Amino acid sequence: MDIFSTTIVYILLFLSALLYYHLSKTRSRKHKLTPKLPPGSTGWPYVGETLQLYSKDPNAFFSDKQKRYGDVFKTHILGCPCVMLASPEAARFVLVTNAELFKPTYPKSKEKMIGPAALFFHRGEYHNHLRKLVQSSFSPEAIKKLIPGIEAIAVSILGSWLSGQVTNTFQEMKKFSFEVGILAIFGHLERQQKEELKENYSIVDRGYNSFPTNLPGTAYHKALMARRRLSRILGEIICKRKEKKLLGNDLLGHLLNFKDEKGRTLSDDQVADNIIGVLFAAQDTTASALTWIIKYIGDDPKLLEAVKVAPRPNTYMPFGNGSHSCPGNELAKLEMLILIHHLVNKLRWEVVGSQDMVQYSPFPVPHNGLPVRFWKEPEIKDISSH
Repeated sequence: MDIFSTTIVYILLFLSALLYYHLSKTRSRKHKLTPKLPPGSTGWPYVGETLQLYSKDPNAFFSDKQKRYGDVFKTHILGCPCVMLASPEAARFVLVTNAELFKPTYPKSKEKMIGPAALFFHRGEYHNHLRKLVQSSFSPEAIKKLIPGIEAIAVSILGSWLSGQVTNTFQEMKKFSFEVGILAIFGHLERQQKEELKENYSIVDRGYNSFPTNLPGTAYHKALMARRRLSRILGEIICKRKEKKLLGNDLLGHLLNFKDEKGRTLSDDQVADNIIGVLFAAQDTTASALTWIIKYIGDDPKLLEAVKVAPRPNTYMPFGNGSHSCPGNELAKLEMLILIHHLVNKLRWEVVGSQDMVQYSPFPVPHNGLPVRFWKEPEIKDISSH
């Protein structure tokens, strides 16, 4: 299966909320015009078509909808009525051409997980300030200073794969991208704080796409509790950084140093929400891409030649497009390049078991996270002088 063909599926979930907001706003216009919604189905009350989407290959779900209703159709996902767009032209219309007409809107359950002040829940002045702030933190000049730290993380994690045991590639890539995210956000963090962040973030991550039922024992409830603990941990880190008055040049330092034209600063909650938002945006997406790279290079090393063919415009947007494109894309590309460089030069690997199936969580990854066994690349000895 072509992994890159699934990219549009996840862009659709974002676009759908934007379009629904735009359509619903027209109802309050002076003449009280009722917009004509596209064809489609909204499924069961409250549940909608969430189960149909999450219980099978999302590509099959969207393919079936497109065949029945066309490239624009309505549905209902995670308690949120949606209008789905399934064409490159429609994606560009929303993200670039008429971006000012749309507002980023997510299900409330997801806002609670990340935090309502996170960058990608907003537009306008606040969004513009935060976006510039994040971009300056992850500019090519800034991330160049992170190269030694990222290399150290990459070499360390590669070394841990040489035990002879089968490695879950996706989970290992999540560890790698999380460590890089922590480095970019905080610089060097105390080990205990890093472990507490990792433990609670993992719980939030597992509950992020669960059904939003806030009952004890559910993944969603556990995630909300972990999110509260994350706020406390981040509050302590922020407080210590302020006390030392050494704000630094990492993302946290930029957030704490921020002042707008009116002299307003960010509250601790706003800082915490944006830190969690950056961690969320940086982890699974990068980990999924790295997992597929390892699979495809292992399947056919000559595959690298195929990526030299450019995709059609607006069909491959791994970092989004327009004003809401990923501000950390340079960091993501850098960390992937560093890891792959060390991997192909130092290790060899084989995939364990059949890997024809794809699982979604919600990012597409090979079945069981791509179980792989790694070993060291044999050194080539120079015998020319003997």
